[in-house]
Amino acid sequence: MSDIQPTIQAAPAPHETYRVRYPLKIRRLTVTRTRYVTPTMIRVTVTGSDLAGFESRSHDDHVKLFFARPGEDAPSLPTFGPNGPVFVEGAEKPISRDYTPRRYDATTGELDLDFAVHDAGPATAWAINATVGSVLHVAGPRGSMVVPDDFDWYLLVGDDTALPAIARRLEELRPEAKVTVIVEVGNRADEMPLPSRASVAIDWLHRGDAAPGEGGRLDAAVAAFSPPAGEGFAWVACESDTAKRLRRILVEDLGLPKRRVKASGYWKRGLASYHDTHDD
Repeated sequence: MSDIQPTIQAAPAPHETYRVRYPLKIRRLTVTRTRYVTPTMIRVTVTGSDLAGFESRSHDDHVKLFFARPGEDAPSLPTFGPNGPVFVEGAEKPISRDYTPRRYDATTGELDLDFAVHDAGPATAWAINATVGSVLHVAGPRGSMVVPDDFDWYLLVGDDTALPAIARRLEELRPEAKVTVIVEVGNRADEMPLPSRASVAIDWLHRGDAAPGEGGRLDAAVAAFSPPAGEGFAWVACESDTAKRLRRILVEDLGLPKRRVKASGYWKRGLASYHDTHDD
């Protein structure tokens, strides 16, 4: 295990985000159990000695999962050098997808990953078919952008893919925090318990038979949001184009400072693998 310690880019200040960097390694982990949290969300718990030293300080961190290509028994894994990943010469790069660490328990040495099963991608297929002992290779997180819990209020907005991050954030916030949550899912059966010590108001939006990322339900709900008094922070994660629009609404229409809004595209219509952050 590397003795390199996480580094903080800047000393945290009140109401300001800060970044933590971690040394990168690939961990070989095995499945200990799986269960459906909702009809469209499966939780896979993995463990292994490689989890020693794992850190994730932000609810929206992401780890990279590697999967074998069709016809392969195992993925062709990269190594990590000073300039990033180095892939095996002459071999196809492995399939990879980004996911949120839903829960890490250092005492039991377990990591939970939640998979939304509304698509038929390689990660979803792996999760559905995973059994005890199935192997998963996990890299990261590379770092954390930590949003402190000293804000007076929070707005959390997302779709099915954001639920693991939203659920983790709600579990971690202090009791005094006031939180508004706006989430789009397929229907009532896709809603999940979101326990929190904080004061939480949840608005579940149901798209029914509409395709994810279409229909403007999140746009309308965010436009109708009235920011409470005090210092607040808005967090958005959903389809990329939708996330861009929601950030514009929050900054230009509702008047939130840009530095108090984080909007990420967890997926993009028409692309198999996608993750980005919209800073402007």
